[in-house]
Amino acid sequence: MKTTIFQVFSFVAFSLLLSACGGLGKMEKHIEELNAKAEPEPLIVRGDMVEVNITGRFPEKYFHKKVVVEATPVLVYDGGESAYPKQGYQGEDAAGNYEVIPYEAGKSFSYTESVPFEPGMENSTLELRISGTKGNQAATFDPLPIGTGVITTPYLVQSDDMFLIAEDNFQRVLSYTKEATVNYAYNSSSVRSSELRDQDIKEMAEFVKFAAEQDSITITGTNVEAYASPEGEITLNEDLAQERAESANNIIAKEMKRRKIAPENGDAFYMNVPKGEDWEGFKELMQQSSIEDKELILSVLSMYSDKNKREQEIKNISKTYKEIEKDILPSLRRSQIVVNYDVEGYTDAELIDLSKSNPDILTIEELLFAATLFENLNDKLEVYENAERVHPNDYRAANNVGYCLMMQNKMGEAKSQFEKANNLESNAVSMNNLGCIARLEGDREKAMEMFNGASAAGSAVNYNKGIVMIQTGDYDSAISNMGNNNTFNRALAQVLNGDVSGAQSTMDASGDDSAMADYLRAIIAARNNTGADVVSNLAKAVEKDGSLANKAKMDLEFRNYKDQFTF
Repeated sequence: MKTTIFQVFSFVAFSLLLSACGGLGKMEKHIEELNAKAEPEPLIVRGDMVEVNITGRFPEKYFHKKVVVEATPVLVYDGGESAYPKQGYQGEDAAGNYEVIPYEAGKSFSYTESVPFEPGMENSTLELRISGTKGNQAATFDPLPIGTGVITTPYLVQSDDMFLIAEDNFQRVLSYTKEATVNYAYNSSSVRSSELRDQDIKEMAEFVKFAAEQDSITITGTNVEAYASPEGEITLNEDLAQERAESANNIIAKEMKRRKIAPENGDAFYMNVPKGEDWEGFKELMQQSSIEDKELILSVLSMYSDKNKREQEIKNISKTYKEIEKDILPSLRRSQIVVNYDVEGYTDAELIDLSKSNPDILTIEELLFAATLFENLNDKLEVYENAERVHPNDYRAANNVGYCLMMQNKMGEAKSQFEKANNLESNAVSMNNLGCIARLEGDREKAMEMFNGASAAGSAVNYNKGIVMIQTGDYDSAISNMGNNNTFNRALAQVLNGDVSGAQSTMDASGDDSAMADYLRAIIAARNNTGADVVSNLAKAVEKDGSLANKAKMDLEFRNYKDQFTF
Protein backbone atom coordinates (compact mmCIF):
# COMPACT_ATOMS: atom_id res chain seq x y z
CA MET A 1 0.00 0.00 0.00
CA LYS A 2 1.32 3.41 -0.90
CA THR A 3 1.49 6.11 1.75
CA THR A 4 0.46 9.53 0.55
CA ILE A 5 1.99 12.77 1.66
CA PHE A 6 -1.34 13.77 3.17
CA GLN A 7 -1.39 10.69 5.42
CA VAL A 8 2.11 11.37 6.65
CA PHE A 9 1.23 14.97 7.42
CA SER A 10 -1.89 13.94 9.30
CA PHE A 11 0.01 11.44 11.44
CA VAL A 12 2.66 13.99 12.34
CA ALA A 13 0.04 16.59 13.26
CA PHE A 14 -1.79 14.10 15.47
CA SER A 15 1.44 13.11 17.21
CA LEU A 16 2.24 16.74 17.90
CA LEU A 17 -1.22 17.25 19.43
CA LEU A 18 -0.76 14.31 21.74
CA SER A 19 2.64 15.65 22.70
CA ALA A 20 1.15 19.03 23.57
CA CYS A 21 -1.69 17.69 25.74
CA GLY A 22 -0.24 14.34 26.58
CA GLY A 23 0.50 15.18 30.21
CA LEU A 24 -3.09 16.12 31.07
CA GLY A 25 -4.61 13.43 28.87
CA LYS A 26 -2.51 10.74 30.43
CA MET A 27 -3.30 11.97 33.91
CA GLU A 28 -7.06 11.88 33.24
CA LYS A 29 -6.83 8.49 31.58
CA HIS A 30 -5.11 7.03 34.61
CA ILE A 31 -6.98 9.02 37.25
CA GLU A 32 -8.07 5.81 39.02
CA GLU A 33 -4.42 5.12 39.86
CA LEU A 34 -4.55 7.96 42.40
CA ASN A 35 -6.70 5.67 44.57
CA ALA A 36 -8.43 8.77 45.92
CA LYS A 37 -10.43 7.75 48.97
CA ALA A 38 -12.85 9.88 51.01
CA GLU A 39 -13.40 9.22 54.71
CA PRO A 40 -15.67 8.68 56.47
CA GLU A 41 -17.83 6.83 54.00
CA PRO A 42 -20.58 7.91 54.09
CA LEU A 43 -19.70 11.36 55.37
CA ILE A 44 -21.32 12.47 58.63
CA VAL A 45 -22.47 15.85 59.85
CA ARG A 46 -20.87 17.09 63.05
CA GLY A 47 -21.57 20.45 64.59
CA ASP A 48 -23.47 21.51 61.45
CA MET A 49 -20.35 20.87 59.35
CA VAL A 50 -19.56 18.04 56.97
CA GLU A 51 -15.88 17.22 57.14
CA VAL A 52 -14.10 15.11 54.57
CA ASN A 53 -10.63 13.60 54.57
CA ILE A 54 -9.36 12.60 51.13
CA THR A 55 -6.19 10.57 50.79
CA GLY A 56 -4.35 9.04 47.86
CA ARG A 57 -1.06 8.99 45.99
CA PHE A 58 0.26 10.39 42.75
CA PRO A 59 2.11 7.36 41.24
CA GLU A 60 5.64 7.44 39.91
CA LYS A 61 5.97 9.12 36.50
CA TYR A 62 2.35 10.24 36.65
CA PHE A 63 2.52 13.97 37.34
CA HIS A 64 3.97 15.74 34.25
CA LYS A 65 6.69 18.22 35.13
CA LYS A 66 4.96 21.19 33.49
CA VAL A 67 1.39 20.45 34.59
CA VAL A 68 -0.62 22.43 37.15
CA VAL A 69 -3.89 20.97 38.45
CA GLU A 70 -6.58 22.19 40.82
CA ALA A 71 -8.82 19.67 42.57
CA THR A 72 -12.13 20.64 44.19
CA PRO A 73 -14.28 18.15 46.14
CA VAL A 74 -17.97 18.94 45.61
CA LEU A 75 -21.08 17.54 47.29
CA VAL A 76 -23.85 17.37 44.70
CA TYR A 77 -27.45 16.94 45.85
CA ASP A 78 -30.98 17.74 44.74
CA GLY A 79 -31.37 21.49 44.66
CA GLY A 80 -27.74 22.42 44.88
CA GLU A 81 -24.11 21.62 45.42
CA SER A 82 -21.48 22.63 47.97
CA ALA A 83 -17.83 22.93 47.01
CA TYR A 84 -15.01 22.39 49.45
CA PRO A 85 -11.94 24.65 49.17
CA LYS A 86 -9.82 23.74 46.14
CA GLN A 87 -6.38 22.20 46.47
CA GLY A 88 -3.62 22.83 43.91
CA TYR A 89 -0.63 20.71 42.81
CA GLN A 90 2.08 21.33 40.22
CA GLY A 91 4.88 19.54 38.44
CA GLU A 92 8.56 20.13 39.09
CA ASP A 93 9.01 22.59 36.20
CA ALA A 94 5.64 24.37 36.43
CA ALA A 95 5.33 27.96 37.62
CA GLY A 96 3.21 28.60 40.72
CA ASN A 97 2.95 28.20 44.48
CA TYR A 98 1.09 24.91 44.74
CA GLU A 99 2.45 21.73 46.30
CA VAL A 100 5.13 20.24 44.03
CA ILE A 101 4.74 16.59 42.99
CA PRO A 102 8.00 14.88 41.88
CA TYR A 103 7.67 13.21 38.51
CA GLU A 104 9.93 10.22 39.15
CA ALA A 105 9.01 9.43 42.75
CA GLY A 106 5.39 10.54 42.91
CA LYS A 107 3.91 11.62 46.25
CA SER A 108 1.06 10.85 48.69
CA PHE A 109 -1.54 13.49 49.37
CA SER A 110 -4.01 14.20 52.17
CA TYR A 111 -6.78 16.75 52.26
CA THR A 112 -9.14 17.70 55.12
CA GLU A 113 -11.79 20.40 54.88
CA SER A 114 -15.39 21.10 55.90
CA VAL A 115 -18.48 22.70 54.44
CA PRO A 116 -21.70 23.71 56.25
CA PHE A 117 -24.44 21.12 56.14
CA GLU A 118 -27.36 21.84 53.83
CA PRO A 119 -30.69 20.01 53.60
CA GLY A 120 -30.53 17.44 50.84
CA MET A 121 -26.96 16.37 51.52
CA GLU A 122 -28.24 13.11 53.01
CA ASN A 123 -28.62 11.85 49.45
CA SER A 124 -25.65 13.33 47.70
CA THR A 125 -22.59 12.39 45.73
CA LEU A 126 -19.11 13.52 46.62
CA GLU A 127 -17.15 14.05 43.43
CA LEU A 128 -13.67 15.29 42.75
CA ARG A 129 -13.50 17.95 40.05
CA ILE A 130 -10.05 18.41 38.52
CA SER A 131 -8.90 20.96 36.01
CA GLY A 132 -5.38 21.51 34.78
CA THR A 133 -3.04 23.44 32.54
CA LYS A 134 0.14 22.62 30.68
CA GLY A 135 1.62 25.69 29.14
CA ASN A 136 -1.09 27.24 27.01
CA GLN A 137 -3.22 24.12 27.09
CA ALA A 138 -6.09 23.60 29.56
CA ALA A 139 -8.29 20.62 30.28
CA THR A 140 -11.14 19.71 32.64
CA PHE A 141 -11.37 16.11 33.74
CA ASP A 142 -14.62 14.25 34.04
CA PRO A 143 -15.86 14.37 37.68
CA LEU A 144 -14.51 11.50 39.77
CA PRO A 145 -17.09 10.11 42.27
CA ILE A 146 -15.41 9.26 45.58
CA GLY A 147 -18.27 9.18 48.10
CA THR A 148 -22.00 8.85 48.57
CA GLY A 149 -24.26 10.69 51.01
CA VAL A 150 -24.10 12.21 54.48
CA ILE A 151 -25.27 10.62 57.71
CA THR A 152 -27.37 13.07 59.74
CA THR A 153 -27.79 11.11 62.98
CA PRO A 154 -26.68 14.08 65.18
CA TYR A 155 -29.87 15.86 64.14
CA LEU A 156 -31.90 13.27 66.05
CA VAL A 157 -31.16 15.24 69.24
CA GLN A 158 -34.35 15.65 71.26
CA SER A 159 -35.57 18.79 73.02
CA ASP A 160 -35.64 17.35 76.51
CA ASP A 161 -34.15 20.52 78.01
CA MET A 162 -34.48 20.57 81.78
CA PHE A 163 -36.49 23.62 82.80
CA LEU A 164 -36.43 24.37 86.52
CA ILE A 165 -38.97 25.30 89.17
CA ALA A 166 -37.77 27.79 91.79
CA GLU A 167 -38.16 25.89 95.05
CA ASP A 168 -40.02 27.04 98.14
CA ASN A 169 -38.59 27.25 101.65
CA PHE A 170 -41.83 26.15 103.25
CA GLN A 171 -41.69 24.80 106.78
CA ARG A 172 -44.81 23.41 108.34
CA VAL A 173 -43.54 24.14 111.80
CA LEU A 174 -41.78 27.42 112.52
CA SER A 175 -39.87 28.11 115.72
CA TYR A 176 -40.02 31.40 117.60
CA THR A 177 -39.02 32.88 120.94
CA LYS A 178 -40.66 35.14 123.52
CA GLU A 179 -38.36 37.09 125.85
CA ALA A 180 -38.56 38.90 129.19
CA THR A 181 -36.15 40.14 131.86
CA VAL A 182 -36.34 39.89 135.66
CA ASN A 183 -34.21 42.30 137.77
CA TYR A 184 -33.21 41.59 141.37
CA ALA A 185 -32.23 43.46 144.49
CA TYR A 186 -28.65 43.34 145.73
CA ASN A 187 -27.60 39.84 146.82
CA SER A 188 -31.15 38.49 146.32
CA SER A 189 -32.77 35.86 144.10
CA SER A 190 -36.35 36.60 145.15
CA VAL A 191 -38.67 37.90 142.44
CA ARG A 192 -40.15 41.17 143.62
CA SER A 193 -43.87 41.76 143.07
CA SER A 194 -43.03 44.93 141.13
CA GLU A 195 -41.17 42.80 138.60
CA LEU A 196 -44.28 40.72 137.98
CA ARG A 197 -46.09 43.90 137.06
CA ASP A 198 -43.51 44.88 134.44
CA GLN A 199 -44.85 44.98 130.89
CA ASP A 200 -42.59 42.25 129.49
CA ILE A 201 -43.56 39.79 132.27
CA LYS A 202 -47.24 40.60 131.80
CA GLU A 203 -46.89 40.00 128.05
CA MET A 204 -45.14 36.71 128.76
CA ALA A 205 -48.07 35.59 130.93
CA GLU A 206 -50.53 36.63 128.24
CA PHE A 207 -48.59 34.68 125.66
CA VAL A 208 -48.70 31.50 127.79
CA LYS A 209 -52.46 31.96 128.12
CA PHE A 210 -52.80 32.46 124.35
CA ALA A 211 -50.66 29.39 123.59
CA ALA A 212 -52.87 27.28 125.86
CA GLU A 213 -55.88 28.24 123.73
CA GLN A 214 -54.25 27.53 120.34
CA ASP A 215 -53.81 24.03 118.96
CA SER A 216 -51.20 25.33 116.53
CA ILE A 217 -48.82 26.68 119.21
CA THR A 218 -46.59 24.44 121.31
CA ILE A 219 -44.25 25.80 124.00
CA THR A 220 -41.16 23.61 123.73
CA GLY A 221 -39.00 24.87 126.59
CA THR A 222 -37.31 27.74 128.35
CA ASN A 223 -33.78 29.00 128.52
CA VAL A 224 -32.92 31.35 131.39
CA GLU A 225 -29.52 33.02 131.55
CA ALA A 226 -28.96 34.52 134.99
CA TYR A 227 -26.25 36.93 136.17
CA ALA A 228 -24.85 38.54 139.26
CA SER A 229 -23.24 41.96 139.34
CA PRO A 230 -19.42 41.84 139.59
CA GLU A 231 -19.10 42.65 143.29
CA GLY A 232 -18.47 40.52 146.34
CA GLU A 233 -17.24 36.94 146.58
CA ILE A 234 -17.13 35.11 143.25
CA THR A 235 -18.42 31.75 144.58
CA LEU A 236 -21.40 33.39 146.24
CA ASN A 237 -22.22 35.21 143.01
CA GLU A 238 -22.11 31.97 141.05
CA ASP A 239 -24.59 30.40 143.47
CA LEU A 240 -26.69 33.55 143.32
CA ALA A 241 -26.85 33.34 139.52
CA GLN A 242 -28.08 29.74 139.78
CA GLU A 243 -30.78 30.73 142.25
CA ARG A 244 -31.89 33.62 140.06
CA ALA A 245 -32.23 31.29 137.04
CA GLU A 246 -34.40 28.96 139.10
CA SER A 247 -36.61 31.78 140.40
CA ALA A 248 -37.14 33.19 136.90
CA ASN A 249 -38.01 29.78 135.52
CA ASN A 250 -40.44 29.36 138.38
CA ILE A 251 -42.45 32.32 137.00
CA ILE A 252 -43.00 30.43 133.76
CA ALA A 253 -43.63 27.14 135.57
CA LYS A 254 -46.42 28.68 137.66
CA GLU A 255 -48.02 30.26 134.58
CA MET A 256 -47.81 26.95 132.69
CA LYS A 257 -49.45 25.13 135.59
CA ARG A 258 -52.14 27.79 135.85
CA ARG A 259 -52.97 27.32 132.17
CA LYS A 260 -52.80 23.53 132.49
CA ILE A 261 -49.90 23.15 130.07
CA ALA A 262 -47.82 20.09 130.91
CA PRO A 263 -44.15 20.27 129.84
CA GLU A 264 -43.44 17.46 127.40
CA ASN A 265 -40.05 16.55 128.84
CA GLY A 266 -40.52 17.26 132.55
CA ASP A 267 -37.82 19.17 134.41
CA ALA A 268 -35.62 19.25 131.28
CA PHE A 269 -38.18 21.68 129.88
CA TYR A 270 -36.80 24.41 132.14
CA MET A 271 -33.19 25.17 131.25
CA ASN A 272 -31.13 27.09 133.83
CA VAL A 273 -28.00 28.76 132.51
CA PRO A 274 -26.22 30.57 135.38
CA LYS A 275 -23.53 32.90 134.07
CA GLY A 276 -22.05 34.18 137.34
CA GLU A 277 -20.59 37.69 137.44
CA ASP A 278 -21.43 39.68 134.35
CA TRP A 279 -18.19 41.43 133.48
CA GLU A 280 -19.05 41.62 129.80
CA GLY A 281 -22.32 43.35 130.61
CA PHE A 282 -20.44 45.66 132.96
CA LYS A 283 -17.99 46.62 130.20
CA GLU A 284 -20.77 47.25 127.70
CA LEU A 285 -22.73 49.48 130.07
CA MET A 286 -19.60 51.39 130.99
CA GLN A 287 -18.88 52.10 127.34
CA GLN A 288 -22.40 53.45 126.92
CA SER A 289 -22.32 55.53 130.11
CA SER A 290 -21.26 59.13 130.74
CA ILE A 291 -19.40 58.33 133.96
CA GLU A 292 -16.45 60.69 134.32
CA ASP A 293 -13.72 58.06 134.84
CA LYS A 294 -15.11 55.44 132.47
CA GLU A 295 -11.92 55.33 130.35
CA LEU A 296 -9.86 54.66 133.46
CA ILE A 297 -12.24 51.89 134.48
CA LEU A 298 -12.20 50.35 131.01
CA SER A 299 -8.42 50.35 131.11
CA VAL A 300 -8.55 48.51 134.43
CA LEU A 301 -10.69 45.82 132.77
CA SER A 302 -8.10 45.33 130.06
CA MET A 303 -5.13 45.41 132.46
CA TYR A 304 -6.35 42.80 134.96
CA SER A 305 -7.76 39.38 134.20
CA ASP A 306 -8.17 38.49 137.86
CA LYS A 307 -11.77 39.32 138.77
CA ASN A 308 -11.04 40.12 142.42
CA LYS A 309 -8.21 42.46 141.42
CA ARG A 310 -10.49 44.21 138.95
CA GLU A 311 -13.16 44.78 141.56
CA GLN A 312 -10.65 46.13 144.10
CA GLU A 313 -9.05 48.55 141.61
CA ILE A 314 -12.46 49.88 140.59
CA LYS A 315 -13.52 50.33 144.24
CA ASN A 316 -10.37 52.35 144.81
CA ILE A 317 -11.88 55.02 142.59
CA SER A 318 -14.23 55.85 145.44
CA LYS A 319 -16.26 58.71 143.97
CA THR A 320 -16.80 56.91 140.67
CA TYR A 321 -17.66 53.62 142.34
CA LYS A 322 -20.67 55.20 143.98
CA GLU A 323 -21.96 56.13 140.52
CA ILE A 324 -21.34 52.58 139.36
CA GLU A 325 -23.29 51.18 142.32
CA LYS A 326 -26.17 53.47 141.47
CA ASP A 327 -26.25 53.41 137.63
CA ILE A 328 -24.52 50.27 136.43
CA LEU A 329 -24.66 47.37 138.87
CA PRO A 330 -28.45 47.14 139.44
CA SER A 331 -29.22 46.31 135.81
CA LEU A 332 -26.64 43.50 135.88
CA ARG A 333 -28.54 41.64 138.61
CA ARG A 334 -30.91 39.89 136.28
CA SER A 335 -32.36 36.82 134.61
CA GLN A 336 -33.09 36.85 130.90
CA ILE A 337 -35.99 34.54 130.10
CA VAL A 338 -36.39 33.01 126.66
CA VAL A 339 -39.49 30.91 126.01
CA ASN A 340 -39.18 28.73 122.91
CA TYR A 341 -42.29 27.78 121.01
CA ASP A 342 -43.36 26.25 117.70
CA VAL A 343 -46.19 27.35 115.44
CA GLU A 344 -47.65 24.69 113.18
CA GLY A 345 -48.91 26.04 109.86
CA TYR A 346 -51.84 25.11 107.67
CA THR A 347 -52.46 21.51 106.69
CA ASP A 348 -52.09 20.45 103.06
CA ALA A 349 -55.85 20.42 102.65
CA GLU A 350 -56.10 23.96 104.06
CA LEU A 351 -53.32 25.19 101.78
CA ILE A 352 -54.99 23.66 98.72
CA ASP A 353 -58.19 25.48 99.56
CA LEU A 354 -56.72 28.82 100.63
CA SER A 355 -54.28 29.05 97.72
CA LYS A 356 -57.28 29.48 95.45
CA SER A 357 -60.01 30.88 97.68
CA ASN A 358 -58.01 33.35 99.77
CA PRO A 359 -54.37 33.47 98.59
CA ASP A 360 -53.82 36.97 99.97
CA ILE A 361 -53.52 35.65 103.53
CA LEU A 362 -50.75 33.20 102.64
CA THR A 363 -47.02 33.83 102.69
CA ILE A 364 -44.95 33.37 99.55
CA GLU A 365 -43.56 30.12 100.96
CA GLU A 366 -47.04 28.77 101.64
CA LEU A 367 -48.23 29.64 98.14
CA LEU A 368 -45.17 28.17 96.41
CA PHE A 369 -45.57 24.99 98.43
CA ALA A 370 -49.32 24.85 97.86
CA ALA A 371 -48.75 24.80 94.09
CA THR A 372 -46.75 21.58 94.45
CA LEU A 373 -49.78 19.90 96.03
CA PHE A 374 -51.72 20.08 92.74
CA GLU A 375 -51.21 17.52 89.99
CA ASN A 376 -53.05 19.40 87.26
CA LEU A 377 -50.83 21.89 85.42
CA ASN A 378 -53.61 24.47 85.11
CA ASP A 379 -54.15 24.39 88.88
CA LYS A 380 -50.44 24.86 89.47
CA LEU A 381 -50.38 27.79 87.08
CA GLU A 382 -53.33 29.43 88.84
CA VAL A 383 -51.64 29.21 92.24
CA TYR A 384 -48.32 30.48 90.92
CA GLU A 385 -50.16 33.38 89.29
CA ASN A 386 -51.80 34.11 92.65
CA ALA A 387 -48.38 34.04 94.28
CA GLU A 388 -47.02 36.44 91.66
CA ARG A 389 -49.91 38.85 92.26
CA VAL A 390 -49.73 38.74 96.07
CA HIS A 391 -45.92 38.78 96.21
CA PRO A 392 -44.84 40.65 93.06
CA ASN A 393 -41.24 41.18 94.16
CA ASP A 394 -40.36 37.51 94.59
CA TYR A 395 -38.71 36.17 91.43
CA ARG A 396 -39.71 32.60 92.21
CA ALA A 397 -43.41 33.18 91.54
CA ALA A 398 -42.68 34.82 88.16
CA ASN A 399 -40.28 32.01 87.21
CA ASN A 400 -42.72 29.28 88.13
CA VAL A 401 -45.51 30.88 86.12
CA GLY A 402 -43.06 30.73 83.20
CA TYR A 403 -42.34 27.07 83.92
CA CYS A 404 -46.02 26.16 83.69
CA LEU A 405 -46.43 28.16 80.50
CA MET A 406 -43.44 26.36 78.99
CA MET A 407 -45.00 23.01 79.89
CA GLN A 408 -48.06 24.23 77.95
CA ASN A 409 -45.80 24.92 74.93
CA LYS A 410 -46.31 28.68 75.25
CA MET A 411 -42.64 29.47 74.75
CA GLY A 412 -43.02 33.19 74.03
CA GLU A 413 -45.04 33.83 77.19
CA ALA A 414 -42.72 31.61 79.21
CA LYS A 415 -39.67 33.53 77.99
CA SER A 416 -41.22 36.83 79.11
CA GLN A 417 -41.83 35.38 82.58
CA PHE A 418 -38.26 34.07 82.89
CA GLU A 419 -36.90 37.45 81.85
CA LYS A 420 -39.18 39.16 84.37
CA ALA A 421 -37.99 36.82 87.12
CA ASN A 422 -34.34 37.38 86.32
CA ASN A 423 -34.85 41.15 86.25
CA LEU A 424 -36.44 41.01 89.70
CA GLU A 425 -33.39 39.15 90.97
CA SER A 426 -30.56 37.68 88.95
CA ASN A 427 -30.81 33.98 89.75
CA ALA A 428 -29.47 30.68 88.48
CA VAL A 429 -32.88 29.02 88.02
CA SER A 430 -34.25 31.64 85.64
CA MET A 431 -30.93 31.89 83.82
CA ASN A 432 -31.03 28.14 83.19
CA ASN A 433 -34.54 28.46 81.82
CA LEU A 434 -33.54 31.36 79.59
CA GLY A 435 -30.64 29.23 78.35
CA CYS A 436 -33.09 26.48 77.38
CA ILE A 437 -35.22 29.02 75.53
CA ALA A 438 -32.17 30.37 73.69
CA ARG A 439 -31.20 26.86 72.58
CA LEU A 440 -34.70 26.13 71.35
CA GLU A 441 -34.58 29.40 69.41
CA GLY A 442 -31.33 28.27 67.79
CA ASP A 443 -28.97 30.62 69.63
CA ARG A 444 -26.48 28.13 71.06
CA GLU A 445 -23.92 30.78 71.97
CA LYS A 446 -26.48 32.65 74.06
CA ALA A 447 -27.63 29.38 75.59
CA MET A 448 -24.12 28.48 76.76
CA GLU A 449 -23.63 31.98 78.12
CA MET A 450 -26.77 31.62 80.23
CA PHE A 451 -25.90 28.08 81.35
CA ASN A 452 -22.41 29.16 82.42
CA GLY A 453 -24.03 31.78 84.64
CA ALA A 454 -26.52 29.28 86.06
CA SER A 455 -24.13 26.66 87.46
CA ALA A 456 -25.51 27.15 90.98
CA ALA A 457 -28.81 25.65 89.84
CA GLY A 458 -27.29 22.16 89.83
CA SER A 459 -26.91 19.16 87.57
CA ALA A 460 -29.83 20.07 85.29
CA VAL A 461 -27.72 22.93 83.95
CA ASN A 462 -24.93 20.54 83.02
CA TYR A 463 -27.39 18.29 81.24
CA ASN A 464 -28.68 21.25 79.25
CA LYS A 465 -25.10 22.12 78.33
CA GLY A 466 -24.72 18.56 77.09
CA ILE A 467 -27.55 19.04 74.58
CA VAL A 468 -25.78 22.08 73.13
CA MET A 469 -22.53 20.13 73.02
CA ILE A 470 -24.17 17.40 70.95
CA GLN A 471 -25.27 20.06 68.50
CA THR A 472 -21.79 21.58 68.34
CA GLY A 473 -20.16 18.18 67.88
CA ASP A 474 -18.37 17.95 71.24
CA TYR A 475 -19.67 14.50 72.08
CA ASP A 476 -17.17 13.59 74.78
CA SER A 477 -18.00 16.73 76.78
CA ALA A 478 -21.71 16.15 76.20
CA ILE A 479 -21.50 12.70 77.76
CA SER A 480 -19.53 14.04 80.72
CA ASN A 481 -22.03 16.83 81.37
CA MET A 482 -25.05 14.58 81.11
CA GLY A 483 -23.85 12.52 84.04
CA ASN A 484 -25.84 9.39 84.81
CA ASN A 485 -29.06 10.52 83.15
CA ASN A 486 -30.29 7.55 81.14
CA THR A 487 -31.89 9.53 78.36
CA PHE A 488 -32.21 9.40 74.59
CA ASN A 489 -29.81 12.32 74.18
CA ARG A 490 -27.10 10.80 76.33
CA ALA A 491 -27.35 7.55 74.36
CA LEU A 492 -27.22 9.56 71.12
CA ALA A 493 -24.04 11.28 72.29
CA GLN A 494 -22.52 7.89 73.10
CA VAL A 495 -23.40 6.55 69.65
CA LEU A 496 -21.86 9.58 67.98
CA ASN A 497 -18.77 9.24 70.18
CA GLY A 498 -18.29 5.61 69.14
CA ASP A 499 -19.47 4.01 72.38
CA VAL A 500 -22.22 1.81 70.96
CA SER A 501 -22.16 -0.56 73.93
CA GLY A 502 -22.59 2.33 76.37
CA ALA A 503 -25.43 3.69 74.26
CA GLN A 504 -27.17 0.32 74.38
CA SER A 505 -26.90 0.25 78.19
CA THR A 506 -28.24 3.78 78.45
CA MET A 507 -31.26 2.97 76.30
CA ASP A 508 -31.89 -0.26 78.21
CA ALA A 509 -32.05 1.76 81.44
CA SER A 510 -34.00 4.66 79.98
CA GLY A 511 -37.45 3.09 79.94
CA ASP A 512 -38.08 5.20 76.83
CA ASP A 513 -40.55 3.44 74.54
CA SER A 514 -41.13 6.30 72.12
CA ALA A 515 -40.89 5.91 68.38
CA MET A 516 -37.62 7.85 68.29
CA ALA A 517 -36.18 5.64 71.02
CA ASP A 518 -36.88 2.57 68.90
CA TYR A 519 -35.34 4.36 65.91
CA LEU A 520 -32.16 5.03 67.90
CA ARG A 521 -32.12 1.41 69.03
CA ALA A 522 -32.17 0.45 65.36
CA ILE A 523 -29.16 2.69 64.69
CA ILE A 524 -27.33 1.07 67.60
CA ALA A 525 -28.14 -2.35 66.15
CA ALA A 526 -26.91 -1.25 62.71
CA ARG A 527 -23.61 -0.10 64.16
CA ASN A 528 -23.40 -3.44 65.98
CA ASN A 529 -24.13 -5.27 62.70
CA THR A 530 -27.13 -7.08 64.20
CA GLY A 531 -29.53 -6.97 61.27
CA ALA A 532 -32.46 -8.69 62.99
CA ASP A 533 -32.51 -6.01 65.70
CA VAL A 534 -32.33 -3.28 63.08
CA VAL A 535 -35.44 -4.59 61.38
CA SER A 536 -37.42 -5.29 64.56
CA ASN A 537 -36.69 -1.93 66.15
CA LEU A 538 -37.51 -0.05 62.95
CA ALA A 539 -40.77 -1.97 62.67
CA LYS A 540 -41.74 -0.82 66.18
CA ALA A 541 -40.69 2.76 65.43
CA VAL A 542 -42.72 2.89 62.21
CA GLU A 543 -45.74 1.35 63.92
CA LYS A 544 -45.69 4.21 66.45
CA ASP A 545 -44.84 6.92 63.90
CA GLY A 546 -45.50 6.16 60.26
CA SER A 547 -43.43 9.13 59.07
CA LEU A 548 -40.29 7.29 60.15
CA ALA A 549 -40.70 4.78 57.31
CA ASN A 550 -39.51 7.20 54.65
CA LYS A 551 -36.78 8.50 56.94
CA ALA A 552 -35.44 5.01 57.52
CA LYS A 553 -35.41 4.26 53.78
CA MET A 554 -33.30 7.37 53.18
CA ASP A 555 -31.09 7.02 56.25
CA LEU A 556 -27.58 5.83 55.38
CA GLU A 557 -27.27 4.30 58.87
CA PHE A 558 -29.38 1.47 57.38
CA ARG A 559 -27.79 1.30 53.93
CA ASN A 560 -26.86 -2.36 54.40
CA TYR A 561 -30.33 -3.45 55.54
CA LYS A 562 -32.79 -1.73 53.20
CA ASP A 563 -33.54 -4.91 51.30
CA GLN A 564 -34.90 -6.37 54.58
CA PHE A 565 -37.42 -3.59 55.19
CA THR A 566 -41.08 -4.63 55.06
CA PHE A 567 -42.65 -1.20 55.52
